[in-house]
Parts: sequence; C-alpha cells; structure tokens
Amino acid sequence: MEKELIGTPGDYSENLYRFYLELADCSPDTRRLLEDFLPQYHALRITDLDQGYEFEMPIQSAPDLVRHLLDRNIAVYQLVRLARAKGHWRRQ
Repeated sequence: MEKELIGTPGDYSENLYRFYLELADCSPDTRRLLEDFLPQYHALRITDLDQGYEFEMPIQSAPDLVRHLLDRNIAVYQLVRLARAKGHWRRQ
C-alpha cells in the first residue's frame, strides 16, 4: 500500500484503528449487533461508554458497520476514528 493512503478512506489494508461509535440506542441488542459485525476477538474487546462504544477495526469496515446498523434502524450519531492500534484484524 502506498504510504500516502494509510489512514485515509483509500486505506484498504487490515491496519487497525480505534473508533468511537455514538448511538441513540446503547441497549444490549444494539451491542449484540456490533459484536456480530466484529470478529470474535475484537468483539470481546469492545469498551462500553455512556453514549456508545469504543472498539478496533480497519478503516475500510467503517461504511459497512454504519450500513449494518442503519439497516436495523439504529441511529448513528457519529463514528470517529481515534488512533492507529496494534494488532491484527484476523487472528493469526
């Protein structure tokens, strides 16, 4: 991958980033939707916050996650990429 694409919407690598997801509905059912979207290893590492969650995934997964939630009538108020994270998207 070209260095100038790392960390941009053109980053189709499996580099991990920490994200903050703010939702109107943080019920157990909504958390389960997020857990179902993420690989098991990452689903176990979700941090619950008052208005949302923090977790790790590649940038390329962001639009798919938002679509996954919107298709189930979950309002997404923001999805913010926080910082690059260590680790692998798929367990090796």
